[in-house]
Amino acid sequence: MRPGEPVDLTDGVGLVVRGVVRATGPDWLDVDVLRRTLVPAPRPRLVVVQALAKGDVGERAVAALTEVGVDCIVPWPAERSVVRWAGPRGDRSLRRWRAIAAEAAKQSRRAWLPEVAEAEPTDTLARRVSAAALAVVLHEEAGEPLAEQPVPDHGDVVLIVGPEGGVAGEELVLLADAGALPRRLGPTVLRTGTAGVAAVAVVSAGSGRWR
Repeated sequence: MRPGEPVDLTDGVGLVVRGVVRATGPDWLDVDVLRRTLVPAPRPRLVVVQALAKGDVGERAVAALTEVGVDCIVPWPAERSVVRWAGPRGDRSLRRWRAIAAEAAKQSRRAWLPEVAEAEPTDTLARRVSAAALAVVLHEEAGEPLAEQPVPDHGDVVLIVGPEGGVAGEELVLLADAGALPRRLGPTVLRTGTAGVAAVAVVSAGSGRWR
């Protein structure tokens, strides 16, 4: 950045400062502040549980989910996930997801940075589902569409995205017992890297977050 350029600064939890760069250094900016704005946290809070996938599918999903406004991303080592996060590899992968979310939040000019949580096994995920205002498991064979699901105006809305091989039967039962509803997105089957993004768009439009 150069002196005279406009800049938006945020603390990641709602404060946005708009200003003009006065001077720059190797790791600092001197900014003339023009306006401070406090942006309220969006409601309801959108949580996407993203099953681990091979290659860079998960990373691309994290970037896109951040761009469309998700508030929390939870990595999920589902039964049919090919990839496993264990030891140093898991730590590196989690740091990578968090870095991608931070960069995507900057590019999309978000006032609130998304949380990228620790990976959660299915039994832990079931407790998150039980505490949610609404929890949905995306499933291509579900009878009811997500687009017709009423969305609460507060609390956590948890959207669970399975791996490429689909959510296993035992997982469906466990999550359903915890209160998750099976819902489909549309007439086509979306891949794990795009299903969550589509689901967030549907819920954001239906809940008023995008109005």
